[in-house]
Amino acid sequence: MSHGQKSEHCKLEEHLQAPREAQGLLGLQAPMAEEEATTTSSSSLSSLTQGTPEEMPATGTLSPLQSSQSACSSPTAITASPVSQSDESSRSQEEEAPSTSQAPPDPESLLTDDVLHKKVAELVQFLSVKYITKEPITMAEMLKSVIKEHKEHFPVIFEKVCECMEVVFGIEVKEVDPTSHSYVLVKTLDLTYDGMLSDDQGMPKTGLLILILGVIFMEGNRAPEEKIWEVLKVMGVFAGKKDFIYGEPRKLITEDLVQENYLEYQQVPNSDPPRYEFLWGPRAHAETSKMKVLKFFAKISGTDPTSFPYWYEEALRDERER
Repeated sequence: MSHGQKSEHCKLEEHLQAPREAQGLLGLQAPMAEEEATTTSSSSLSSLTQGTPEEMPATGTLSPLQSSQSACSSPTAITASPVSQSDESSRSQEEEAPSTSQAPPDPESLLTDDVLHKKVAELVQFLSVKYITKEPITMAEMLKSVIKEHKEHFPVIFEKVCECMEVVFGIEVKEVDPTSHSYVLVKTLDLTYDGMLSDDQGMPKTGLLILILGVIFMEGNRAPEEKIWEVLKVMGVFAGKKDFIYGEPRKLITEDLVQENYLEYQQVPNSDPPRYEFLWGPRAHAETSKMKVLKFFAKISGTDPTSFPYWYEEALRDERER
């Protein structure tokens, strides 16, 4: 690694807003029967739980990735409990709250962590099913079906949900009509792949692809296989262990994404015993760019691409070459 790149890794650490210890990664580990995956919202994700934080590696490569995942993390587990239970809890809190004639405080301050995390989880579930079934989305429907008595907190909840959809699934929530507040769900970074089967079973896998493309870029445009698994381990994703969203990760990464031409998987020259590395495939170069990937991670890390001059300069060179 060059001196400039080492300096860039160190500088990147300074731009992260939250301490490493507080940055738990979101894990989505909920069993869902395949026959339920294409039915109504009752067959959506059964729970969202916070992944167990792992010790951060010494290198700064993971920093923007780790920071981005923190958008969906919380001090307590995010769990989608029965709606009736949540409603009773909310009503109980409202009954206990003293009445006041003063102006209401900031909406976010009125949300308990439990209620906020629960509503975020429920709305992520709701939007995930809408993506699978390709149904239209309106703010009115989200308020009626999910937010309910917490309507005044919708902006806070919706912002966190949009971040989670991008980070976990690689799906962007875009407003198409400001008047009716209607939205569409589109794949992030202009990628055309979501990893779902032709019968729409399973969940979008674009988020994992974006993560891997980011790691490859930040590792100097070729990432050792062990580095990829190091990153995925932090997320709770392991080779040979079936994942709720990604299926069997090794097959997805070394076979499916390679066959889709998003990744190249090759032996490191002169390595003995043989070691392998990943590079961007031709489809990744055709559909997205280093600048788009850098902007994505900068956005969800709460900073700006120019904050990382080493990678920003490389992304600019890539843009000029295009």
